[in-house]
Amino acid sequence: MVVQDVSSKFRNLEHIISKLETLKTRLTVYEYTSGIIAGDRVVLGKAISLIESNLALDQQQASELIEKIIDKTGQSIRIGITGVPGVGKSTFIEAFGKHITDQKKKIAVLTIDPSSQLTKGSILGDKTRMDDLSKSELAFIRPTASGNTLGGVSNHTREAILLCEAAGFDVIIVETVGVGQSEVAVKSMVDFFLLLMLAGAGDELQGIKKGIMEMADAVVITKSDGDNMKHATEAQAEYQHALHLIPSSTSGWQPKVLTCSSLTKSGVLEIWEMVLKYQEQTHKSGFFTENRAQQNIAWFQEYFHYLLKSDFQRFGQLQKEMTDLEKKVANKKISVQNAGNQLLAFYHHAIKNF
Repeated sequence: MVVQDVSSKFRNLEHIISKLETLKTRLTVYEYTSGIIAGDRVVLGKAISLIESNLALDQQQASELIEKIIDKTGQSIRIGITGVPGVGKSTFIEAFGKHITDQKKKIAVLTIDPSSQLTKGSILGDKTRMDDLSKSELAFIRPTASGNTLGGVSNHTREAILLCEAAGFDVIIVETVGVGQSEVAVKSMVDFFLLLMLAGAGDELQGIKKGIMEMADAVVITKSDGDNMKHATEAQAEYQHALHLIPSSTSGWQPKVLTCSSLTKSGVLEIWEMVLKYQEQTHKSGFFTENRAQQNIAWFQEYFHYLLKSDFQRFGQLQKEMTDLEKKVANKKISVQNAGNQLLAFYHHAIKNF
């Protein structure tokens, strides 16, 4: 009995020591803030891990951190890049990123990798495909799993953008998952939306109906080299003609179609100059600032909906009521509208008696 008591106390002591070591290695909000503002990439990486954490203590710290650095943000150009698998997003971003670092500008690349719906895991292999860029002291590459978020981004991409801006990065690139034409969520968090396409991938006019092209600020035909150059030039003309059928954007910007080869670096300079021209034009018109403001409002509304959903889920009894109502809806015992109103009434009652 004595041996068991000693053993139990020893295990408890080990647990306490482990907890203390965890608290010791945990950075304070001040340490996160000062490290990020100083441009410490190690601290920046830890801060992004913090905002991605689901732990209550981490979420509280993350909220305080964003509040501390918010006035240091907003000075970058945010670029969203998407395209179907095989279009060469990572190869393009490396060539494009190296061109930007050659201009002595700091670039942060936030790559979103798809999460398995079965295992919830993600390979996070984009960084390995940008080996040369990742070696630059002016570049920061951070792969993130998409989780359950739709639209080609992750739950905390916006916060990661703000952290990178506070760390002094001039250009923030968000590379989406790349699984099809539905990746439009990134449009609501960047200034310039770049769509990468392959030559001869299909009917360009038919492609516009899928929705993503009308959101693009520019289309780039990749792999425009060697024997593929002729096809790329033809595709460029067809896409440019097709884009004229899309109503003008409120930004006043006319979307361009360019060709590019990440291998020969042809077209990379022209793409960067196009982004700078867009930035200059939209700053002069006031669209750039207004667009950022509207994006913040949309983010606020989206986050509030998330809080409402989280608040709803903390009431265990409501989950049972919801399950019962779902069965009634499935069996046509009650209308969807009536079930929704009943669940809302249950929620109000739960809050009142909490």
